[in-house]
Amino acid sequence: MKRKVTLKQIAKELDVSISTVSKSLKDSTEISEDTRLKVQAFAKLYNYKPNNIALSLKNKKTKTIGVIIPEIVHHFFATVISGIEHLANENGYNVIVCLSDESFDKEVINMEMLANGSIDGFIMSLSKETQQKRDFHHITEIINQGMPVVMFDRVSNDILCDKVIIDDNLAAFNAVQTLIEKGMKKIALITTVDYVSVGKLRTDGYIKALKTNDLKVNNELILKIEDIDNCENLIEDLIKNNKIDAVFAVNELFAVTAIKAASKHNIKVPEEISVIGFTDGIISKYASPSITTVSQNGIKMGEKAAKMLIERLESDEWDDEHFKTEVIETHLVERESTK
Repeated sequence: MKRKVTLKQIAKELDVSISTVSKSLKDSTEISEDTRLKVQAFAKLYNYKPNNIALSLKNKKTKTIGVIIPEIVHHFFATVISGIEHLANENGYNVIVCLSDESFDKEVINMEMLANGSIDGFIMSLSKETQQKRDFHHITEIINQGMPVVMFDRVSNDILCDKVIIDDNLAAFNAVQTLIEKGMKKIALITTVDYVSVGKLRTDGYIKALKTNDLKVNNELILKIEDIDNCENLIEDLIKNNKIDAVFAVNELFAVTAIKAASKHNIKVPEEISVIGFTDGIISKYASPSITTVSQNGIKMGEKAAKMLIERLESDEWDDEHFKTEVIETHLVERESTK
């Protein structure tokens, strides 16, 4: 079966813009007759058929942005949504939020449902299963049809679009470096499986900090969790069965679970074990002891993602040669869980 040709592929083959191809196929008088005929002949040769996505986004504007997030457990995603809403509303846009629930299938269904005339563009963070599969066809197809996508936090280098991230590697390095400078040598890591992009980058930052300070990387002190819902026993085993003086956790759920496990086994935080988490959320602020954490500035990330998308939507020209990646600065918020 021949692969379906897209507007973007036609534009590339004929060395014209996507806008020119689209207008030529609609027989627009804005385009010269020679170019129109050339585009139409090429499209006919390769049996090009516009899909519903392309039709809906060119025929009308909804002034609505679709947001897809992987889960709602983490306070971080709530802050990103808040930032998106704030900037979108200021610019006359509404926001529809969908949850992929870490599922590839739900992510695809959400995109197909929203793209069929409901929204003008997407802001999204990839689900865990999508990253595991490395299947991004649903996203690239929408981009190829001319609908802008801005990715945040969990992104992929395989997708050409605008992105908003933090430097996860550097943020993790700085957090672990802080523990080392406080005299900690046996530092455990509680992280996600490697196919989750941010978890892998934070793991790399942890390892880099240890090596930079000539500390041994002990794989027994690195816990990679796949099923977050059932992480409590694994974290308790790590704390109970190893002599460690600090824990670096890649999210605040792991951090508070580590503190709970330490308390259960009469290990005092921070006197006997220090804990640093990631994401400056409600859990980190109100846990006992309160948790030292890397702040991801979720509101700022959401505002930047919305700004980038709206600029794409309101631009006269679709420029797919100059996608931008914005890096939001992080900082360490020190609280009671570290000495």
